[in-house]
Amino acid sequence: MTVLVFTLIMLIGAFGAGLVGSLSGLGGGIIIIPLLTVGLGVDIHYAIGTALVSVIATSSGSAAAYVREGITNMRLGIFLEIATTLGAVSGALISTIAPGSFIAVLFGLTLIFSSVNSLRKKEEHFLKNSSPMAQKLKLYGAYPDVNGKKITYGTKNVWGGFGMMGLAGMMSGLLGIGSGAFKVIAMDNIMKVPFKVSTTTSNFMMGVTAIASTVIYLQKGYIQPAICMPTMIGVLFGSITGSRILLKSNPKKLRLFFSIIILLLALNMIYNGITGKI
Repeated sequence: MTVLVFTLIMLIGAFGAGLVGSLSGLGGGIIIIPLLTVGLGVDIHYAIGTALVSVIATSSGSAAAYVREGITNMRLGIFLEIATTLGAVSGALISTIAPGSFIAVLFGLTLIFSSVNSLRKKEEHFLKNSSPMAQKLKLYGAYPDVNGKKITYGTKNVWGGFGMMGLAGMMSGLLGIGSGAFKVIAMDNIMKVPFKVSTTTSNFMMGVTAIASTVIYLQKGYIQPAICMPTMIGVLFGSITGSRILLKSNPKKLRLFFSIIILLLALNMIYNGITGKI
């Protein structure tokens, strides 16, 4: 394969990854890693380093639009970022010494969990009152609906969400994903934040979490500019396109669509990890 063909494949694949990552709040790593390892035969540690760079691009491209629209809960995101950053550094250190087949199987299992969890979500949460801790930290908020009307919401289970965010950060550093699934679980399921706010706040947080673990991969030499550059460009444009679609989309339909895509990718990664192809 020539360098030009490899670059074109990466640009197209990265655009799709950015689009999916922005719409689902799960980050582009779920597409980038299978594309590099299974499709192009790249070592999984280099794929993780590239995926982390793509997560930063995804977050940068989509987060700005969501913040401008007033959907992202900035205060909540910054508070929970303390836990994800600590977890990301720990996960990255473990990943650099773990075998590729183990990471591939764990990656697949993580995606299956994300897919099943997405299917189990049925109702939006709109708490009228926040817990005492959430009130003290001012983690409640409001966002505009499609008609511009402000929808107010509260939050609860602050420390439960904080603990889940630590796990989300560790999985991000270990697997090179944005860990959006775990972050959305922390905010949507545990803290009862509305789904749209959860996904957009997750997008806002993913870039900061990925930067923490990217430093470790950079020191180990697992980030290659020839792979990262086309990936960053493709993911950036994909995430900007996705952010414009999300503002006019139905969250329930998005969950079903992306859960099917994620499940197929997960089964593929587990098979290749068990058979030693990764």
